[in-house]
Amino acid sequence: MVQAQESLLDLNAEQLRELALDLIAQIAHQDQQITSLDQTIISKDREILYRQAKIDQLTHEMAVLKRWKFGRSREQLDAGQASLLDETIDADIAAIEQELQDLAPPDKAAKEPRQAPKRTTLPPELPRVELHHEPDSTTCTCGCQLKRIGEDVSEKLDYTPGVLTVQRHVRGKWACSECQTLTQAPVPAQIVDKGLPTSGLLAQVLVAKYSDHLPLYRQEAIFGRSGYPIARSTLAQWVGVCGVQLQPLVDALKKSMFQSAVLHADETPVAMLKPGNKKTHRAYLWAYAPGAFENIKAVVYDFCESRAGEHARTFLGDWSGGLVCDDFSGYKASFGAAITEVGCMAHARRKFFDLHVSNKSEIAQQALTYIGQLYEIEREVKHLSADERGSIRKEKSKPLVDALHQWMLLQRQRITDGTATAKALDYSLKRWVALTRFVNDGRLPIDNNWIENQIRPIAIGRGNWLFAGSLRAGQRAAAVMSLIQSAKLNGHDPYAYLKDVLARLPTQKNSRIDELLPHNWSPLIT
Repeated sequence: MVQAQESLLDLNAEQLRELALDLIAQIAHQDQQITSLDQTIISKDREILYRQAKIDQLTHEMAVLKRWKFGRSREQLDAGQASLLDETIDADIAAIEQELQDLAPPDKAAKEPRQAPKRTTLPPELPRVELHHEPDSTTCTCGCQLKRIGEDVSEKLDYTPGVLTVQRHVRGKWACSECQTLTQAPVPAQIVDKGLPTSGLLAQVLVAKYSDHLPLYRQEAIFGRSGYPIARSTLAQWVGVCGVQLQPLVDALKKSMFQSAVLHADETPVAMLKPGNKKTHRAYLWAYAPGAFENIKAVVYDFCESRAGEHARTFLGDWSGGLVCDDFSGYKASFGAAITEVGCMAHARRKFFDLHVSNKSEIAQQALTYIGQLYEIEREVKHLSADERGSIRKEKSKPLVDALHQWMLLQRQRITDGTATAKALDYSLKRWVALTRFVNDGRLPIDNNWIENQIRPIAIGRGNWLFAGSLRAGQRAAAVMSLIQSAKLNGHDPYAYLKDVLARLPTQKNSRIDELLPHNWSPLIT
C-alpha cells in the first residue's frame, strides 16, 4: 500500500489523469458485465416463470378434458355427438402432452422417459418392406474393421392409399473386437416419437379427416377392412401430435403470406359443442389468402369462437396493404393508414341478380349488363402484368365505371326509399370508392371470389367436424386444412405433400423450414 502511494506521488498531473481515466473505464466495464449478468439472470427467471405458467395452464386444461371425457355429462349426448367429441378430446389430450414434453427441460425429459405404449403385434399376413440402416463407416476409430454381430428390428405401420404394409427398420450392430466399441445407425426421427405410424399413415389420417371429411370412427372401420384395426382413440392421439408438430410450418406460411401487398379475407360459421353445457354455439372459421394476382398461392384459416372484428385485427397485426373483403363490419376497424379497404364487385352484382330473379327488374337487368362488361374486361387482363392490367383498366374500365356511377345516382333519385331496388342501389353507392378501387391499381382484383372459393371446401365438410369440442380442436383443424388447401392450390397431391413433410419435419432446421411450405415444396429425391 505504501509503495502504491509512493508510486502515485511520483506521477505527474498528465499521468494521473490517464490513470484515473483507465480506472474509470475498468469500473464502467465491470458495471456493464454486472448489468449484462443481471439481465441474463432476469431473462432466465422470466423464461422459467413463463414455462411454469404455461405448464400450469396446460395441466389444468388436460384435467378439464379428462373430466369431460369420463364425466357423466357425455352420456346425455347422442352416439354421433359422443363419438365426435371423444375424438376431439383424445386429440386435445395428446396435443397437450406433446406441448408439455416440449416445455420440459432437456435434463428432466431425459430422466423421465415416456412409457412405451402397449400395442398388439402387427399381423404377419401384412406385406413387409425391409429398410436397412447401417453405419456410414464400418472402420473403428482405432483402425480395426468392425464386425456385424446382430441387429435391432422395429416395425412401423405404413399406408399407401388402399394398402396397409409394415416397414421393418433393421439396424445392424457392428462391434470392434479390439476395443469393444459398438457402432449402430441411429433410429430414424419420427413425428410420433417411438410410435407405430409412418409419415404415410399419418398423412392418410389427416387428409381423410380434413380433406375427405371422414371422421375417425369411419377411418377406424376402413383400416379394419384393410387388415389392421386402429382404435379411434389412437388415431385421435396421432392427430393431436401432428397438429402440434405442424404448427410451426403454418406460422411460417402465415409469415410468408404477409409479404403480399394484397390479401383476401372471408369467414364462415361452424357449430361448436361445449361439453361443459352440452350446447352448440356458432363459432367462425376465418380465411385469409394472398391476392388473386400475387405470386404466392396459399390460404391460412383461423378458427375463432366468434365473429368479432378483434379476431381479424389480431390476425393481421402489423401487416399493411389492400384487404379485399365483403362489407362485414368486423373488418371496418382495421382500415386506416396501414390497411386499405378493397370492395367486392361480386357482392354488389349479387344484390341486383337477386332483385332481377325476384321481380324481373329492368333496373337490375341494366346494372347486371354494366357489371358484366366490367367482368369481360377482367377476363381479358387476367393473365397480364399488374402494369398492363392497370393501363387497360384505366382505358376501358374507368369510362364504364363512371357511366355506371352516374346511371345509379340518376336511378336512385327516381326510386322510393325502402324498396328492394333502392337497397340494391344504396349498397353499391355507399361503398363506391372501395368497390372501384381496382380500376386504378392493377394489383387489385375486382372481387373477393378467390377466397370464397377457398371457403367452399370447408363448408362442404364441416358437418363431419361439426362439434369441434374445444378452441384447440378448431385451431388444429384450421392449421392442417391451411396446409392441405395450400398444397392443392400449388398443384400438389395433399397426401404426397404431407407424407414427405411429416418425414422431413423432425430433422428440418428452423432456418430452412420455408423449404417445406406448399409454394416452395418439391419432393425429396432419394
